[in-house]
Amino acid sequence: MIKDFTKWHKIKTLLEGKQKLPIYQTREIWWCSLGANIGHEQDGKSGFYLRPVLVIRKFNPHIFFGVPLTTRIKENPYYHRIHFRGKEQCVMLSQLRLWDSKRLSQKMGKLPEDQFEEIRNALKGLM
Repeated sequence: MIKDFTKWHKIKTLLEGKQKLPIYQTREIWWCSLGANIGHEQDGKSGFYLRPVLVIRKFNPHIFFGVPLTTRIKENPYYHRIHFRGKEQCVMLSQLRLWDSKRLSQKMGKLPEDQFEEIRNALKGLM
């Protein structure tokens, strides 16, 4: 599959110009513009390269650690199963990275505290 990096660059330029930052918190799941990425890095989907992302740690209004979600269920140490919005999903632990809040577009909800703690412990286990 050939990726359209030029299209992503145009979207990224629009996101960079975004003036109003979203108000977000740890444990929230947001639609996030991940972009068209290299190799096995997770890509977003649709016209704005969106994918749900769980906010693991908010550092300030501008940056946070987050992990993307997928509906593809995998049983391995790099994926952690959750139940969100009535669906089984997986958090892609190996895709943890620093994101700018300008990439966030719409809040989907907040993960229950018990599931969030399981994810934090799973991330610690990968270190």
